[in-house]
Amino acid sequence: MPWPLRWFARVLTVLLALALVLAGVLVYTVRKSFPQVDGSLRLPGLTGSVEIYRDKSGIPHIYADTATDLFTAQGFVHAQDRFFEMDFRRHTTSGRLSELFGKATLGNDKALRTMGWRKVAEQELPELAQDTQDYLKAYANGVNAWLAANPNASDRSLEYSVLKLQNGDYQPEKWTAADSVAWLKAMAWDLRSNMEDEIDRALALTKLPKERVEQLYPGYPYDRHATIVGEGTIDQGRFDQQAEPRRRATGALTQAAQTLDAVPSTMGTDDRDGIGSNSWVISGRHTTSGKPLLANDPHLAPQMPSVWYQAGLHCRKITEECPYDVTGFTFSGMPGVIIGHTDKISWGFTNLGPDVADLFLEKVEGDTYLYKGGQQKLETRQEQIKVAGGAPVTITVKSTLHGPLINEVMPDARPGGEANAVALQWTALTPGRTMDAVFALNRAGDWGEFKAAAALFDVPSQNLVYADTSGKIGYQAPGRIPVRLRGDGTMPVPGWTGEYDWKTAPIPYDQLPAVEDPAEGFIVTANNAVIDPKRYQPLLTKDWANGYRSERIRDRIKEAIGKGKIDAAAMSAIQQDTYNGFAETLVPALMQVDLAGPGGAARELLKTWDRTQGLDSAPAAYFNAVWRQVLTLTFNDDLPEQARPSGGDRWYEVVRRLLDAPSDPFWDDVSTKNRKETRDDILRQAMASAYQELAERLGTDVKSWRWGDLHELELVNGSLGTSGIGPVEALFNRGPIAVPGSKDAVNATGWNVQRDYTITAVPSMRMIIDLSDLDKSQWINLTGASGHAFHGNYWDQADAWAKGELLPMRSKPESVKQAATHTLRLSP
Repeated sequence: MPWPLRWFARVLTVLLALALVLAGVLVYTVRKSFPQVDGSLRLPGLTGSVEIYRDKSGIPHIYADTATDLFTAQGFVHAQDRFFEMDFRRHTTSGRLSELFGKATLGNDKALRTMGWRKVAEQELPELAQDTQDYLKAYANGVNAWLAANPNASDRSLEYSVLKLQNGDYQPEKWTAADSVAWLKAMAWDLRSNMEDEIDRALALTKLPKERVEQLYPGYPYDRHATIVGEGTIDQGRFDQQAEPRRRATGALTQAAQTLDAVPSTMGTDDRDGIGSNSWVISGRHTTSGKPLLANDPHLAPQMPSVWYQAGLHCRKITEECPYDVTGFTFSGMPGVIIGHTDKISWGFTNLGPDVADLFLEKVEGDTYLYKGGQQKLETRQEQIKVAGGAPVTITVKSTLHGPLINEVMPDARPGGEANAVALQWTALTPGRTMDAVFALNRAGDWGEFKAAAALFDVPSQNLVYADTSGKIGYQAPGRIPVRLRGDGTMPVPGWTGEYDWKTAPIPYDQLPAVEDPAEGFIVTANNAVIDPKRYQPLLTKDWANGYRSERIRDRIKEAIGKGKIDAAAMSAIQQDTYNGFAETLVPALMQVDLAGPGGAARELLKTWDRTQGLDSAPAAYFNAVWRQVLTLTFNDDLPEQARPSGGDRWYEVVRRLLDAPSDPFWDDVSTKNRKETRDDILRQAMASAYQELAERLGTDVKSWRWGDLHELELVNGSLGTSGIGPVEALFNRGPIAVPGSKDAVNATGWNVQRDYTITAVPSMRMIIDLSDLDKSQWINLTGASGHAFHGNYWDQADAWAKGELLPMRSKPESVKQAATHTLRLSP
């Protein structure tokens, strides 16, 4: 062999050998962190034996004789599969990410320290029921037992091995009860109400007059889209399903105000568009089994691993000491089940979305602020943030009576006019009892116990749908919802006058809307308005989702009822519905516009389109491209960047009204000189630009376009998946996956028109509960049970999720054991 070839062969051999060694090291490191799921282990702190059965999807069912053993084992199991995620979350909620990642996350930490999530969680702990405190401690003991058994970073998770390259000194500390409670604040923040809308309105007013800004917030279409609760009102100090509002102009408002005044205080005072949920429940009189069916699919930002962790928590014998037999979706880092079913009842959540946060403009002078004509002392505290690879950073957090001043750490919240600071008042910054509510839900056995549990659910305020094995269905709106002295919470308000302050007491729980066994025989919640304000005051919010999803679900249910009885397959088909509710309005308008050139061939696709948005749909690809162009061409020239449309059903309502006003100023492109565009000009340009975009991306053959080639989901790890280092991201991220649906379809896979068609919000899980036989229930998670990259259960549910498939949701001991592929026994 010639010398150059021999040299090349030797180099290649060495490189291959090195690659094999590195691959071997990686495989060894990865597999070393995988949990033990078979055999026996000793777990300090247990009082008796515990069995953990896992099926092929890695979903654990835990069996114990006492509640403390049950939650101790849950902490151990969560740590086995998801400890790095848990550790990352607690650093997030306590404003300590910079301890892990250095100065890159300092801005996040400053914002979180300013709001003080961790501080509020620590204040909540002693106020919780003693049982709750005991269970939180037991859960922490289980996590810490796993930590003690895995002292080295490489034994815990691949993420720790990667983190050592940057931060070799880091060692996770023991888990605490406050770590668990603090996660509720993150949950509440993700599901907060209209704070962004408040800011967007204020920003829009810097460029537009008030009447034009009001066009962009048209209000809920009560005349076209149903509310969740269609009957009842407040009567004699409580919500009465049978009562009717009095038909007087101010009577209901005055009565509600007087009632509230008489109630003593019972407790102290990203791209989010697309974050929502669907949940509905159908009475047994409409189902094939004669018992209720309940469906739920919360819409959240996609995460890798999924925010949810499926599990079953079972007392071998239901006793006062061990009252739990519950299966459902949990949060790693928190004991209990958040959404699911007991042996008698089931429940689902969607975000109610009441206005529970206000921005108060403040006048600060030195260490004081103006309030009701006098100077009040600012409350201050020092927060030191440790920074990996750098010196600690100390910030001073300042607060008025309304809340922390956030304008220095949240750039969008800038004061204006006479004000020089912005305070955030938010219900989640007051200690509450939501952790008590979780355990109460997990042991509830009937409607009364469910309502008692819901009364403890302070934040985030959720729509709770209910069904039980006796056949009852119901709905309850819980949560701490403020009552304002003045104003409607839609805009930042002056804090110095005191006239926009919150009353001491929130809306009493007994006055929040509720319904049981409605005449229709079903209840639908999809972030639509809870109840018409003509029959109910005080104000819950003005910023609802506009009811396109809820109305489509209602239509599908009524259509199914008209054809006969409904079964679980019909429920699943509704969850997969991709119908675009705005196409019926926009397509006819597009068809009336003169259009020349190749864009005309693309528009022909819409003539026979059934308005669904499947993966192979060419019309869906074109329609969504046109919709994107319509919004950006119409509004981007008028609005500051922060307030520009991202899409979604508020913009459906805005554009629906503008279509009837062809010369409205919003149609005019203010960047063009000596020309005033009208509706038809913008629609014509939108269709032409959409064709040009898709021709460049997908080719000029319009019939070959596929919505799935544009609309894809990237599963991005929430920590190292955004490191900016390609090889590291490749270790933890997965995808892309083509996914049907769109924002505000029932199958709500949201995307942002200001960016591209990449998915930003998803049904984070799906669940269908069959109350005739709980073992016939079904579920699916977005990714998988494991948080360990390269584990077989890391993202094994993603393909089934994308296809709309469901897995068996087993809960009976015999079926759980029969399906088990792994059994682990824990002993004291």
